[in-house]
Amino acid sequence: MRLPSIAAGIVVLSLASYSIFTTVASRAIAASPDAAQEAGPGPMQPPGAPPPPAPSQQPQNPQNLPQAAQPLQVRTSIVNVFVTVRDHHNEILTGLNKSDFKVFEDGVEQKVAYFNRDMNLPLTLAILMDTSGSMANTLVEEQDAASRFVHEVIRKRDEALVMSFDLDVNLLADFTEDPNVLEDAIRRARINAAGPVITAGTVPQNGVIGTDLYDAIYLACTNELSSQAGRKAIIVLTDAEDNGSKESLDDAIEAAQKSDTVIHVILIIDPMATTGVGPGVAHDMAEQTGGRVIRVHNNDSLEKAFDEISQELRSQYVLGYNPINQRRDGTYRKIKVAVDVPGAKILARKGYYAPYQ
Repeated sequence: MRLPSIAAGIVVLSLASYSIFTTVASRAIAASPDAAQEAGPGPMQPPGAPPPPAPSQQPQNPQNLPQAAQPLQVRTSIVNVFVTVRDHHNEILTGLNKSDFKVFEDGVEQKVAYFNRDMNLPLTLAILMDTSGSMANTLVEEQDAASRFVHEVIRKRDEALVMSFDLDVNLLADFTEDPNVLEDAIRRARINAAGPVITAGTVPQNGVIGTDLYDAIYLACTNELSSQAGRKAIIVLTDAEDNGSKESLDDAIEAAQKSDTVIHVILIIDPMATTGVGPGVAHDMAEQTGGRVIRVHNNDSLEKAFDEISQELRSQYVLGYNPINQRRDGTYRKIKVAVDVPGAKILARKGYYAPYQ
């Protein structure tokens, strides 16, 4: 696992931005026949031996170079944007080149410095399963489809975790490359099961009992995905109705944006057990992070939804740019990606948070 298990237990694509800090230190040392002696303490002297003679003074460096230059700090912020492109027939386009894309930040075009269309980049996934009472009639089908998904999608170097959420948020399996471990966790999900609470006390109940969807996304991003690199995505199976979280919808979206995580929602709605607000919530989470919402009605459409997400996870372009705005002020920056293909549909996140200091 790339992450250790969270002590108290915890309880899913795109686009990633990260800061690279490099420190370059240079030292100019005057040439001297005694340089080897000055480079280190040398061999230890036997007990009782007279101290070695002091090294002779050398003439001053004729070029007056400093003996120890101050470290030179070079800061570069690279923003990575993961992009999926579909044509007017809704088919994924995989043959585009760097020259086909333009990236804008806050309306200003940026120079694309990095381009990659490698469809086999490692994935880091979080599968979140709604186990509140409203999902009682579909849980078995969810487990079947999710189990098939992890066996078909997870490859060498990929990792995934499984969490469930209802009255609490529970970690069923921490990051692993083993699909069998993930399937076992998926099969252990239970409706309103009382399990170990993810990072107990981090998100206390606010007096309302219900489905902790926002808390689950917030905790998955903040406690698990934020320290991971590369392509990161949450796949959440839910009706998207939250009535028990401490965190808000905006908090959950912000946590995903700050951790460079895409949210894909497989929307499963039982009209007899929901109020109808779920679709709007689902679309907010997906659109702001570069993900999709796929509404399912039966087992066949559930499996198709996983197939579509699997295809998108493996069909992304990576665009990297060094933003013209280099201020490290922690503000939100809007991103827009354009492609030179008439009628194309672009799936990419809407923005990111700049580094702070």
